Amino acid sequence: MSSAPLKSVSFENTANAFEYKSNKELRKAEFLFRSMGFSTLVKIGTRVTPWMIRSGFPVRSIIRDTIFTQFVGGETLEETAVVARKLGGYRVQVILDYGVEGGEEGEAGFDHACTEFIRVIDYAATQANIPLMSIKVTGFARFGLLERLDALMAGKEGSLMKRYARAIEELTAEEQAEWQSVSRRMQQICRAAADRGIGVLVDAEETWIQDGVDMLTMLMMEQFNRGRTVVYNTIQLYRWDRLTFLKDSFEAAEQRDFILGAKLVRGAYMEKERKRAQERGVRSPIQVDKESTDRDYNSAVEFCIAHLDRISVIVASHNEYSNLLAVQLLQERGLPLNHRHVHFSQLYGMSDNITFNLAKAGCAVSKYLPFGPLKDVIPYLMRRAQENSSVSGQTGRELGLIRKELRRRGL
Repeated sequence: MSSAPLKSVSFENTANAFEYKSNKELRKAEFLFRSMGFSTLVKIGTRVTPWMIRSGFPVRSIIRDTIFTQFVGGETLEETAVVARKLGGYRVQVILDYGVEGGEEGEAGFDHACTEFIRVIDYAATQANIPLMSIKVTGFARFGLLERLDALMAGKEGSLMKRYARAIEELTAEEQAEWQSVSRRMQQICRAAADRGIGVLVDAEETWIQDGVDMLTMLMMEQFNRGRTVVYNTIQLYRWDRLTFLKDSFEAAEQRDFILGAKLVRGAYMEKERKRAQERGVRSPIQVDKESTDRDYNSAVEFCIAHLDRISVIVASHNEYSNLLAVQLLQERGLPLNHRHVHFSQLYGMSDNITFNLAKAGCAVSKYLPFGPLKDVIPYLMRRAQENSSVSGQTGRELGLIRKELRRRGL
């Protein structure tokens, strides 16, 4: 592990962090994070809100004016463009995410989702401030098919590529045809992105469908990441096997002569993963403690920055140390903070102290900006509320910084 990061970038500067927010917006954010500090209120809200939306209760304007505005760019691309332009004024870029989850099942629904992803790519290409967008393979592939493929791959030995090839052979003729449609959609999305100069971040999924997602993403990287980075895989370091997976992916990139796109995150499905493992009596795929996750995450940052000739990395983290570590490693190697193979990112509405201070220092940094109809982004919003419900955790940090800025402004 490297020594403590240099103090060249400070995340304590709230003037930089909240310069883009008006006094009214800052007060609204303070109220929202203070409310999310009440865990009982959050538990009730996350259970009741989706039902109220579905049932037609008149809560839309309240949600839109509070948690939606804080964490989502807008309901349409046009609304989101306003937020993107505002961020661009502070040298912060945007990763565009069509935030609809659990879309229409069936081939027609999956084809529609593919078309929507390409529409987002087309739009991003018209905006100077939107170099990247994200996709979920489950948006255009049947979960059960991915689960079946993963189970077949798990029973094989050898590299990811060999296990994939053998598993495909064991699919039924109907399943193979269905998988070909999935591959075709992925190809269409990545081709559109490559043609328009937009990067595609492939979101991580649950462990029991991830192998097929990884393999599909690897094939797209091999095809499109030649001399530039179009496709990025998402690596969840709260899994104890992902640091090894990162290194194996790097070896594959070297052998097959493509650039490995790696978006490093800590993870998103911890409770679900642990519960499933316990029910099945198998080892949990999740690290035993946070310290292990932090250790592997920072080791992954070090590994990527040590191999920037072959790896294009996105440090997607709300952890201050991990971001400072990446800055320090670039400085130690005499590399520019805006190196073309290094990007930083945080969720819109969170960790502004990291995002805007990195931007001020000259780093390439973006906000992950979801958009979509309010009723469709409710699952995303409920996750943001849940993860911010610990006063000792993220909410406490956010609230403390907001209040520091309010005091600085004399409010």
